[in-house]
Amino acid sequence: MSVEKIMVVDDDALGREYLCETLRRNGYAVTDARDGQQAIAKLAKERCDVIFLDMKMPGLCGMDVLEKVKSMHPEITVILMTAYGTIETAVEAMKKGAYDYIIKPFSPEQIELLISRVNEREKLIVENRFWRSNANIDEKCNPVFSKNSKMAQIYEQAKKIAQSKASVLIQGKSGTGKELIAHAIHLYSPRAEKPFIRVNCAALAESLLESELFGHERGAYTGAVSRHAGRFELANEGTLLLDEISEISHNIQAKLLRVLEEEEFERVGGEKTIKIDVRIVATTNRNLMKEVQEGRFREDLYYRLNVVPIYLPSLKERIEDVPLLVDYYLKKYSIENNATVKAINNEAMDYLCKYDWPGNVRELRNIVHRAVVMGSEELLELKHVSHLVSPKQEASSETAHTHGYAIEDVEKDLIYTTLEKTGGNKTKAAEMLKITTRTLRNKLNKYDAACGSSFERETISCAD
Repeated sequence: MSVEKIMVVDDDALGREYLCETLRRNGYAVTDARDGQQAIAKLAKERCDVIFLDMKMPGLCGMDVLEKVKSMHPEITVILMTAYGTIETAVEAMKKGAYDYIIKPFSPEQIELLISRVNEREKLIVENRFWRSNANIDEKCNPVFSKNSKMAQIYEQAKKIAQSKASVLIQGKSGTGKELIAHAIHLYSPRAEKPFIRVNCAALAESLLESELFGHERGAYTGAVSRHAGRFELANEGTLLLDEISEISHNIQAKLLRVLEEEEFERVGGEKTIKIDVRIVATTNRNLMKEVQEGRFREDLYYRLNVVPIYLPSLKERIEDVPLLVDYYLKKYSIENNATVKAINNEAMDYLCKYDWPGNVRELRNIVHRAVVMGSEELLELKHVSHLVSPKQEASSETAHTHGYAIEDVEKDLIYTTLEKTGGNKTKAAEMLKITTRTLRNKLNKYDAACGSSFERETISCAD
């Protein structure tokens, strides 16, 4: 499940229309309301996934509407908008069920970043619901299922360490499920009802990452038109996932070390010291001790993060999990895409079990997704998957390099195939692929050079 329909509630007609148009350009179905009463009335008749809710309105204020929405539809994600934001207000809103808040004026890029975070959260929620209903688990959800003994030990370890506040460092190759284990630790912890906040440290430049982590004061730098609460503040009393921790600069490493040691920090451009209570889980696909030895990562920070280490095995080390994962993703994508494919035969499954999966679970997920989208029969057979993967080969750097490019090709072919199915409609294709239309356009622009190659499709123009 991903965000499809959004409601914008704001008494400012100009601001309401600006946000509605921004969301429509990104491929979302949008409805709007001029005040809280109209919003509540609309929610009684129509469904939406996300509500952008103005804080200050005549009649019912934003906080009142938030409480009513959460009592009627607790699954709806609510994002508050305000021109008069304070940290105290944000904290109160979070306690009442708001997902986040945003200060006016805001840019289209800020909106897209927020929606991408909501999509990530929705994916985790859907995954957890599936695991609850399909896996042999206890009363708390086990967010990953496996027949592998190493993974079983990791699950038990996750449940045990979840009860403490100790920092956890999860290491493993890309695509092995590090974020899922991090979320499991949060779900099993006493902080399960508190925020689970994720930051992709590799996705932001140093200056942006600092503001994202610690927040900033108005006027702290060009473009800082209002105070902004960072991820540490929003994760207070909950869990903060620092994804790809190895990518942060030495400057940020030093500031992060201080937060871990003293549990306090100052916003960028601020003087007030803020105390926080946050459980840190960090992930990396690198050997972090090697990064320390080569001078790219602080040794003292490494030991602060690595209080409890977890190492995730690659998929080829737990090949017995391939059938479980294939069945899960086949069912998931068949439902999401209203696809014809319902099952896979033994010959095709055996073939997939002989592959060495250099891209791990992420690669398996992409290949099953592609097979489902392209399939026109109820049963996947060998002929439907044999051209997507290669037989298991001896491990070598050259082989790994070749497989790396194959994963990118799978993504590219999946995008073009989906566009074929939608008759070239980018908005519908983005919905099927669970990405924003902007992300789809960016990827298509990246593929411009491939026009005239084997990836060209008659129904798709390389021009946007």
